Amino acid sequence: INAEYMGRLSRSDIGFLAAEMGLRFWVVSVILCHAVLGKTFFKETFDSTWGDRWVQSKAKSDYGKYKVSAGKFYGDKEIDQGLQTSEDAKFYAISSKFPEPFDSPDTLVIQFSVKHEQDIDCGGGYVKIAPEFDLEKFEGDTKYHIMFGPDICGATKKIHFIFEYKGQNLLWKKEPRAESDTLTHVYTAIIKKDGTYEVLVDNQKKESGKLEEDWDFLKPKMIDDPEDKKPDDWVDDAEIVDPEDKKPDDWDKEPEQIVDPDATQPDDWDEEEDGTWEAPMISNPKFKGEWKPKMIPNPAYKGVWKPKQIDNPEYEADDSLGQYKGFAVAGFDLWQVKSGTVFDNLILTDSVDEAKAFYDVTTGATKDAEKKMFDKDAADKAAKEEELRKQREAEEKKSSEEEEEEEEEDDEDEPKKHDEL
Repeated sequence: INAEYMGRLSRSDIGFLAAEMGLRFWVVSVILCHAVLGKTFFKETFDSTWGDRWVQSKAKSDYGKYKVSAGKFYGDKEIDQGLQTSEDAKFYAISSKFPEPFDSPDTLVIQFSVKHEQDIDCGGGYVKIAPEFDLEKFEGDTKYHIMFGPDICGATKKIHFIFEYKGQNLLWKKEPRAESDTLTHVYTAIIKKDGTYEVLVDNQKKESGKLEEDWDFLKPKMIDDPEDKKPDDWVDDAEIVDPEDKKPDDWDKEPEQIVDPDATQPDDWDEEEDGTWEAPMISNPKFKGEWKPKMIPNPAYKGVWKPKQIDNPEYEADDSLGQYKGFAVAGFDLWQVKSGTVFDNLILTDSVDEAKAFYDVTTGATKDAEKKMFDKDAADKAAKEEELRKQREAEEKKSSEEEEEEEEEDDEDEPKKHDEL
């Protein structure tokens, strides 16, 4: 078993593996033997000591408050405990320093879980990885290196992946859809020194590509030649009028409007007062409209003209895209209309396998039980709603029957009153 890997596990991690998963320690050891040696720069499960590491920003006096909770649905109440937003229509800002600052390794993995159990309508769910700063002054304009995670507002449900480059925050050209249900989902960003990346959701690949292609880090390699001009004889028209097509002789025979043949003079029409009666005009169904010759492909058409491409003199290659010096802080800087999002199991490591192993012993181990609890709650709510519906129907039926009985009694009393009179 890897001693360094075991050394980084807390007692709660080991206890969870041995007790909560119901496995004997020797089985746990077998699982851990498959973990590949890697360095973990930061790991947070929001246990009872989380407040020693995370600092609420004081940059604004009205920031929303975070609390620690497993939420309404969970697989294990203690293990699934995370950082939860607790106040509606609030900005949030909280951050934590890493044990030691670090520079970009050959592979950087950022992974954390998000549960929008409030059925979020508009709000962020992303984490910012930043250089060192005063945690109490953390706010929206604080410099960061990477921002990653889901962002949902109305019809927009996308995964944000933003890199800071030369003072600019560069948006991802791709916009993969974020998960928008109320269960826990794990988002993983893998950034490699060779300029490639991957994004996983629930440990399944969602997107991948090259940093240079999917973000505007650099000027384009090739540009239009400003000296290249379209030739004067270049033909832009893809179609031309058919010279053989002629307008039929009888095309204009029918007028656009005709007298309504079904119209008749009203019986009360008085020519002395109303004048001579004239039938109204209607559209002529035989009218053919304006004649236009048919179009045919232009044999001289050369296609859409484009200037030739030349090397861009302003292009400068950069083999350090997505690489940074001095990662030091992780922070959640958000706006949420409806609160209730739970963040958990944040890890920064240089090993994809280590991130996967962390997933397996956290969210991966409890997600099925969480779904089962969610489904049971939904079923209980549906059963309660059905019971209430039946109660309403029974009450309405009883009320209707009572009204009918009262009406019948009134009908029976009416003859008696008449006889008495």
